[in-house]
Amino acid sequence: MNLTGPGPARLALGTCPDSWGVWFADDPQQTPWERFLDEVAEVGYEWLELGPYGYLPTDPVRLAAEISRRGLKVAGGTMHGHSGLHRASDWPAIVSATRRVAELTAAVGAGHVVFVPVPGYRDDTTGAYTEPAELTRDEWRTLTRAADELGRVILEEYGVRLQFHPHADSHVETQQQTERFLDETDPRYVSLCLDTGHLAYRHADSAAIIRGYPGRIGYVHIKQMDPAIVEIADRDGLAFGQAVAMGASCEPPRGEPDIESVTAALRELGTDLFVVVEQDMYPVDFDRPKPIAQRTSRYLRSVGIGRPAGTEGGQP
Repeated sequence: MNLTGPGPARLALGTCPDSWGVWFADDPQQTPWERFLDEVAEVGYEWLELGPYGYLPTDPVRLAAEISRRGLKVAGGTMHGHSGLHRASDWPAIVSATRRVAELTAAVGAGHVVFVPVPGYRDDTTGAYTEPAELTRDEWRTLTRAADELGRVILEEYGVRLQFHPHADSHVETQQQTERFLDETDPRYVSLCLDTGHLAYRHADSAAIIRGYPGRIGYVHIKQMDPAIVEIADRDGLAFGQAVAMGASCEPPRGEPDIESVTAALRELGTDLFVVVEQDMYPVDFDRPKPIAQRTSRYLRSVGIGRPAGTEGGQP
């Protein structure tokens, strides 16, 4: 196996608004952004993913000031709200929105844009299907070519890399679909944001994907799923949002996959990576996320993800 770099990997630990119940740019059910940033710093995280564009300030000077005065740094930006890479008609809106995210991400010194293909093929609240769950051959070709082009655009224009995020109830959600996506996209322009929770939700093996595609793992979202709730979701045909409302995304080490096995596979890569906690909680009481984040941070540091709080230093 050709490793992507010599020596043991440095896994820099971060978090994101999702772990505070934030799914949208503006929603009264979500933690106010000032409280979110305060609590991230109080927990002891150093690295931060920006979350939905518009949740945090979008003026780069103000955003940089708000982040730096709390002792935080940015791991990456988040692009979601446009899932139609398989539809040529959606391309102008997708590239415009992604450019906006990439510009802000680069302005605050980060090098990654995580592309989250949501909304997917189902309504999170009702469970109704809004389009077929499987793509045609032509739609797959459109999807992968669009991902390559999007990655090329933001790399050449803003110096940031596209990290594609498999997501439950999207057209890239299973292990087979994730591997096909990697097989059919250009490693120069597209890497994988390996999300351990979404892959576990669809019964995929994160460690096997890491070992099978060692040069394509560019970023990680770390989380677990409660197998009992996943079983209910499978049995009753629930949409992902419905399962999350039941507590499908749980704090480690209570769920699947086994975090220590994933960590071991990541370290075998021999490359430095951001590992960002993304525990889906929406909606959630504002007082709930911080204690969970504190316990999660302690656990992940105990298994070798991140260093003691405040000692992680610069970009991994």
